Order: sequence, then structure tokens, then C-alpha cells
Amino acid sequence: MLYYLSALLQSHWGPFRLLQSHALLLAGGTFVAALLTWILLPRLWDRLPRDRGKVVAGDKMGEQAKGKPTGAGYYVTLVCLPVILLFAPLKGWDLAAVFTLYFAMLFGYLDDKAVVPWGELKKGLLDAVVSLAIAAFIFLGHAQHIDPSQDLVISHTAELLAVNPDAPLAMVTWLPFAKTIFLAPWYLYVPVAGFVLWFTMNATNCSDGVDGLAGALTLITLVILSVFLYVVVGYRPAAHYFLVPAVPDAARWAIVVMTVAGGFGGYLWYNAEPSKILMGDAGSRFLGILVATASLMTGNVLFVLALAPVVLVNGGGGLGKLVLLRIAKKLGCDIGDDNIIRKIRFPLHDHCKKNLGWKNSQVLMRFVLLQLVVMPLLLLILLKVR
Repeated sequence: MLYYLSALLQSHWGPFRLLQSHALLLAGGTFVAALLTWILLPRLWDRLPRDRGKVVAGDKMGEQAKGKPTGAGYYVTLVCLPVILLFAPLKGWDLAAVFTLYFAMLFGYLDDKAVVPWGELKKGLLDAVVSLAIAAFIFLGHAQHIDPSQDLVISHTAELLAVNPDAPLAMVTWLPFAKTIFLAPWYLYVPVAGFVLWFTMNATNCSDGVDGLAGALTLITLVILSVFLYVVVGYRPAAHYFLVPAVPDAARWAIVVMTVAGGFGGYLWYNAEPSKILMGDAGSRFLGILVATASLMTGNVLFVLALAPVVLVNGGGGLGKLVLLRIAKKLGCDIGDDNIIRKIRFPLHDHCKKNLGWKNSQVLMRFVLLQLVVMPLLLLILLKVR
């Protein structure tokens, strides 16, 4: 809103033109969201449901959490929403995607609040609907009518692709290890992007089991993601240097990402061990699907693998383990209890606490260190090998 108001206001006072600076809007949104969350959250958390103290992985973590307000993500995201609308000049389909993110948050909050938790099938189907809807909105907002007959091997920027109004819509995408630009039609892009959204949201949700863990790991991801959106894909010379398509609206999504990062930074002030409040499914699901959605704006549907490796392995590894066990069963392979596949517990932070004897503070610090080491390495491989 401020971006569009600046055109009217600068005629009355010249410095209002600064409101068209994406850097200023990004900094302002981050600061305002962080400050509002830090001020308002203690005044609101008494209205939240209380954790019922479910024991996790046989340790005392559940008893320590019993009675604490949970579902703080509900208020944090609601505080962030007007700040996003004020500072991020989003277009129609992008606004639709942002509002759909809030359905993922709302479903998590209602599950937190329910006396009887929702079943896995119900949650999985609702997650799938939300994920596919967001993928479709991103496609409709950023796909182009591009002639597929041209030689895409020599074209590594979207500007070099010929626009043909009569051609079907396709999303300009790039993948690791190849300079080629790929044109993804809706029937390929939406299911693949939808699955990435669904998986990242649930992996992040499963990573929320240690005070500050999911929030801190995702906060690191959000900051790096916003830098990449603003400095690389949102800045044409840098995009050309890295041989990736420039995305004109990427900087606007960087504002969204950093605004949410500011809001959850204010939440982490109270979530530091021993926590006074818990994020709950409302916050972890919102963070996960936001990371995946903003990652789609890089033009690479798999970019989230490099941005959130620890979260995806920690929370999503259980799905891989389940698939391996079922495949082995179908093939008639006997995987006994002594097999390493069965010995590793998921989420991985449960394995570290129960099997390795790590304390919560050790899990948090070591996982953060892994994120800070592994993520830059994967980003380097993803970009420079091309």
C-alpha cells in the first residue's frame, strides 16, 4: 500500500518517493512486524489453548510443555498480515497465494485447539488442497506465453525467450547442473510444485519439537531466501551472472519473507528455552509453506532443498523411512529391528535426544550449526556448477 501511496504523496513532500524503495520497504516491514509481535504477543497468549503435555519420544519434553500457551503462530501470522499488506506491493495472484497461506495456518490452529486431534488423512487432504491452490496461483501470476519452438539451450534468461500471445502459458524454470531454461506447462508445474509445498510444510511441522528449533532454522532460511530473491533473481545483472531467469516481482516477495522473519523473530524472544509460549502447528505449518512458496519465486521448484536441508531431513526423513520400509516389505526383504534404518528415529531431533543423549540446547545449537554449514555448500553447488 505504501508503495502505491508514494506516487500521490511525493508531490506534497519529495522524500515520500523513498516509499518506492524496495530496500526501505523490506527494512520497515521487518522492523514493524518484529516490534509489534514482541509487544503484543505477551498480551495475547493467555487467549491461546494450552498444551496438553503429550510425551514425545519417551522423554520429559511433553511434560515440560504441559500447560504452556500453544498456537502462538496464529497471532504472529495475524500480526504480520497487515504489515505485509502495508509494505509489500503484491499483485493479484500473489495476494491470493499469500491469503491461501493463512488457510494452512488456520487448519493447524484448529487442530491445536481441537479436543480430539484431527486425523492424518483429513490433515493430509486439506494440506494437498492448499498446496495445489498456491501452486496454481503462482503459475497464473508468473507463467508466460512463450513460443516453445525456439532453442532453449542457448537461452538462460527469461528476457531472451520470445513471447507469443498465441502460445500456451508455461512457467520459466531452471534446474541444477544445466544452463537450459525449461518451460513447464500447468499440468506439470502445479503437481510438482504442490508436492514440494506439501512436503516442506509437513517437514517443518514435524521439526517443531524443541524450544526454538523450527523457528530458528526457518528464520535462517527466510533471511537467506530474501537475500537471494532481492539480490539475485530480483536484480537482472546478478541473475544474468548466475545464468538464472530474472523475476521482476522477486523483490516484492523478499519483503513478504523478511516481514514474516521479523514477526517470528519477535516470537523467538519468548520461545527461547525455557520457553514461555509454543508456536504450535499454526506457526510451523505457515513457516514451512511460506518457505516453499517463496522458493518457487526463484524459478527453481527444487531450490528449497538447498535452503532448508536440516529441516527437510529432520522432519521429512520419517516419510523417506516409511517409504523404504514399505518398498522392502513389498520386495520381501526382512528389515529387522537391528537394521540401522529402524534404529534411526524421526524426527531426527528425537533420535538425538533419546539415542544420543543430547539436551535440548545441544540439539538447537548443533542443528543451527549444521544449517549454517550445509546450506551455503548446497547453494554453491546448486548455482556455480551450472
